[in-house]
Amino acid sequence: MKHDHAVILDVRDLTVAYGKVEALHKISLSIRRGEIVTVIGPNGAGKTTLLSALMGLLPTTGEIVYLGHSQGREREVEYLVRHGMTLVPEKRELFAEMSVEDNLLLGAFDRYRTGHRDQMETMDEVFELFPRLEERRSQLAGTLSGGERQMLAMGRALMAKPKLLMLDEPSLGLAPLIIKEIFRIISELKETGVAILLVEQNARAALQIADYGYVLETGEVSLEGPSHDLAADQRVIDVYLGLGHKH
Repeated sequence: MKHDHAVILDVRDLTVAYGKVEALHKISLSIRRGEIVTVIGPNGAGKTTLLSALMGLLPTTGEIVYLGHSQGREREVEYLVRHGMTLVPEKRELFAEMSVEDNLLLGAFDRYRTGHRDQMETMDEVFELFPRLEERRSQLAGTLSGGERQMLAMGRALMAKPKLLMLDEPSLGLAPLIIKEIFRIISELKETGVAILLVEQNARAALQIADYGYVLETGEVSLEGPSHDLAADQRVIDVYLGLGHKH
């Protein structure tokens, strides 16, 4: 898997049903190393369900191939995490009563447990990406602003040295300037070779930094293509990029 732009994740006909109701219907997508792929779509389209399914948290049908291995029914969250799949959930799930630094160290826990001792170097790399976190390293996570909390959630995920980083609505509830900063950092991360799956309602910001995009509507992919093509597609402009969608 060393050669560049290797396919990290390949999904074919992924379907998720709650009883008789299909939440996702035959979704196919793939992500390569060093690529940002975005999934945009309205609220309730199934974007978060998609991430949970990929992470092995929901029963699915269809095929998920991660790092060249087909994930069978016994898709273990632990296996995926150990092999570099990391999800930053929309709720950011930080430990409010712990310092920024301790939250970051927790992100490296699984690597530490399996014998890696590089957490301090990794933390320096995270601080390079997020200087603001370094300034607040001893502050309690609960006292951070919304933007800083998002940075900390991303930083903590990076402590695990992921091969695939999945971000669920990283711009949610943040001011436009902070969103710009977060997306600039996501763009920079690509250079490290990590594959990024970006799930966003903010279609404009997402399409600006992604290489490829999928539009998810009521559980199905209604459109897909290189981001610049999607951004120029009249239907995407009307529904997602029109004047009503400016901040």
